Amino acid sequence: MEREALLRKAVGPLLRWYDKNARDLPWRRTRDPYRVWVSEIMLQQTRVEAAIPYYERFLESFPTLQALADAPEERLLKLWEGLGYYSRARNLQKAARQALERYGALPGTASELASLAGIGPYTAGAVASIAFGEAVPAVDGNVLRVLARFTDDSRDTASPAARREAERALAPVIPRDAAGRFNQALMELGAVVCLPNGAPRCGDCPLTALCLGRARGTAELLPVRSTRRERRTELWTVLILTDGEGRAAIERRPRRGLLAGLWQFPLLPGHAAAREAADLLPALGLHALGKPEPLGPARHVFTHVEWHMQGFHIPVSGDGAFTWAGPRELGERYALPSAFRVYREKYLQF
Repeated sequence: MEREALLRKAVGPLLRWYDKNARDLPWRRTRDPYRVWVSEIMLQQTRVEAAIPYYERFLESFPTLQALADAPEERLLKLWEGLGYYSRARNLQKAARQALERYGALPGTASELASLAGIGPYTAGAVASIAFGEAVPAVDGNVLRVLARFTDDSRDTASPAARREAERALAPVIPRDAAGRFNQALMELGAVVCLPNGAPRCGDCPLTALCLGRARGTAELLPVRSTRRERRTELWTVLILTDGEGRAAIERRPRRGLLAGLWQFPLLPGHAAAREAADLLPALGLHALGKPEPLGPARHVFTHVEWHMQGFHIPVSGDGAFTWAGPRELGERYALPSAFRVYREKYLQF
């Protein structure tokens, strides 16, 4: 009960601060459920500044739920190129189709939204509260950090139990007439003031006078998070194989697993020597027309794995089993993950 009383005292100062200080973001200028939902999915694992141009381009191409449901997957993935976590894009389309089939539109409650592909408790709460005004919590990492410091809670915020407890604590204090603003205010506070890595800007916080972490000197030590497992390292050799027309060989990745179903330059496991790379070409139905040109190293970090790559450019004859794409096709049609950005840029300089 003490925690609930403390949280109730925070509602007024938090909403007043948000009304004066909220960032002007395109998805905050609308309560259209579709646009709110697209923004929330894009903002998962993506910085706000990086998401804005993607959000605007996406909605230009797919302005409605029906347009997204009807979109060719190749076009959808191309528009998502560079955002990463491509399962988000596929789930967006799957959820659009499910919503239209079941409800004729995006449903208006968190429980119904959570039944759609790719929508978890946080996204369901965010869309339901912002677009439909439902008084439900939306607890993300920012909110967990704010609550841990505000209530001086040293429980592990990485645990599912911490999220459920936060949702239970917030549910009774969410103002029924300002549910969306309240949830956004908590998220905004964590994003711009109650910063991670021991760096809260307490002097700018509207809740400083009420914050137990601030009063007890624990704010910079919170939240407590269990240690994440270390990423494993994988070594790869990237081949930029070009034909007489200057097109590059690309191929689809498997439909399951990392970067599922996306396009890539041919990959060899390990760091192959130039001679080894050239010697493999006949087995691929190709013939080298020149010596392999080293393209240097590159590195890409995924959630649980880190790729350490090296690359070679080899002019070739023959088609092999590849798709051949020139600069324009790579720019307009084929979704090439950002893991290959360094080598794509090198190819465009040939």
